[in-house]
Amino acid sequence: MANKENANAKENSKKKEKLLSPKLDVVFQVLFGERESENITKNFLEAILQEPIAKVDLSRNPILRRQNIKGKMGILDVIAELNGKEMCNIEMQVGEQQNIIKRILYYWARVYASTINKKEDYGVLKRTIAILIADFEIPGLKELGYYTDWKLIETQNRKVILTDAIEIVILELPKIYRLKETNNNNELLDWLYFLEDPSSERVMDVMDNNEGIKEAKEKLEEMSNDVVMQRLAEYRESAIIEENEIRNTALHKGREQGLKEGREQGLKEGEKKKQLEIAKKMKELEVDIDIIMKSTGLSKEEIEKL
Repeated sequence: MANKENANAKENSKKKEKLLSPKLDVVFQVLFGERESENITKNFLEAILQEPIAKVDLSRNPILRRQNIKGKMGILDVIAELNGKEMCNIEMQVGEQQNIIKRILYYWARVYASTINKKEDYGVLKRTIAILIADFEIPGLKELGYYTDWKLIETQNRKVILTDAIEIVILELPKIYRLKETNNNNELLDWLYFLEDPSSERVMDVMDNNEGIKEAKEKLEEMSNDVVMQRLAEYRESAIIEENEIRNTALHKGREQGLKEGREQGLKEGEKKKQLEIAKKMKELEVDIDIIMKSTGLSKEEIEKL
């Protein structure tokens, strides 16, 4: 009996070690954007949007497992059509990005514009929701909670919403660890902890009562044993590391250049200050302005201001 339990423990440990990270964008896109993931995505979106969803259509997403692994990957967002009348763009972002708010607005606008053809009336435009899941804290939102829901409102009366056509939801994963125990009984938090660590004790506990998370965990296990997905994940992780290295190198060079320019500028400013002091003393001694100009290299206007 003990040997069997040890074998099971080893097997579970192997599964935990082998699981791909749902936060990696290629894994996230397949997990939530691939056809036959409709129930998983429906459950996840209901927890985020806090409203029932009758139907989810994922047909607009590329099938990553059929793409050339070494080819250039496109945008890895998940596009979902909700109830046949609303569009949802879901982005999982691991690395901190500049202009992240402008980026999510751009993605929202792109999806919103795609819901109308040139000759159609504006009335056909569909409500569009952009969801950003960030594995970092976003500047400007430090004092807010892990979940924020943004809409167009009238600034003098914040209860008046201009339209429900635009909605942006931002989820910041690092902030969930600040929550008190009383906040833990929450389906959305269950999903976010799943993204953080799909093998965690919390995830294991909620699987019996949450079919969406249970199905997501099972699909993630299948994906983690798929050679194509393993290679996709490895290739993407390498690409992210390379992107970060390039960004950090550029940042380092920029700082070095800035310091160099700063030193040069400091020397120039110091020399200029010295020449101004000399000019001032010469002016006090009533030395001819032309002689002061030749001696200091200052202009007539600069000397006259002293």
